[in-house]
Amino acid sequence: MTADKSRFIVSADWLQQELGAADLRVVDASFYLPAQKRDADAEYAAGHIPGAVRFNHDRISDHSSNLPHMVPSPEFFAEEVGRLGISESDRIVVYDGPGIFSAPRIWWLFRVMGAENVKVLDGGIDGWKAEGRPVETGAADPSPAVFKPHFDAKRVVAFENMRDIVSSGAMQIADARSAGRFAAAEPEPREGMRSGHMPGARSLPSGVFSTNGKFKSLSELKQTIETAGIDLDKPVVTTCGSGITAAIITLALESLGHTDNRLYDGSWSEWGSRADTPVATGKD
Repeated sequence: MTADKSRFIVSADWLQQELGAADLRVVDASFYLPAQKRDADAEYAAGHIPGAVRFNHDRISDHSSNLPHMVPSPEFFAEEVGRLGISESDRIVVYDGPGIFSAPRIWWLFRVMGAENVKVLDGGIDGWKAEGRPVETGAADPSPAVFKPHFDAKRVVAFENMRDIVSSGAMQIADARSAGRFAAAEPEPREGMRSGHMPGARSLPSGVFSTNGKFKSLSELKQTIETAGIDLDKPVVTTCGSGITAAIITLALESLGHTDNRLYDGSWSEWGSRADTPVATGKD
């Protein structure tokens, strides 16, 4: 890892060398939107990194909510990842399909639940396969483990918190959706949802943080965030469509040493579907 690279990112070379280590757990956290026309579970079964277990965003979530893949209770999370053979003290490497897309959400979730040594694989499984690295097929059969959660509730923003933040301007808001959705120039992919953004939010589309599935350098991340109007000396809340790509901004912030950040779990799926929330349009 170079000095200008995030400490939370590992290379395919590094991971291949570490495969089989007793304390290493590899997690396939691939997730796709309908428009991407990819089946994460089927792709995992057809070929995944050796030893990787499958983390399904919607299965390991809060099933009492009508919103997609919301943060589960610590107890439920611990039970599910324990079945996957993961302990909070393990070294955990999370990957997704194209690289920096859905893996940061599970990187964030593990850390919120108390795991400290969690990394994201640069390039994802697509890059891994393109380089001819080893894969295995079928389902994993991990030995159960005990995950002791230490949930940091302060890192998660609920709706009423978000309403107060928007009203007061107490935190900067960084939105990871596309610029078109942010400005209301493009429709939302979910039915019945208004277009636009929360008043005061800044647009930081998730795709600007990586190139060909590889996370950008620290200097590039800093420039990208500051150009969007985010002050790295002030608190930030991240948001997106449904709480997944917001974590890409979180990963960038944490990589730069910014720890005063939180993630709005309901994101636009919640805010944009309500009739009682203010919505702004345009680029600003």
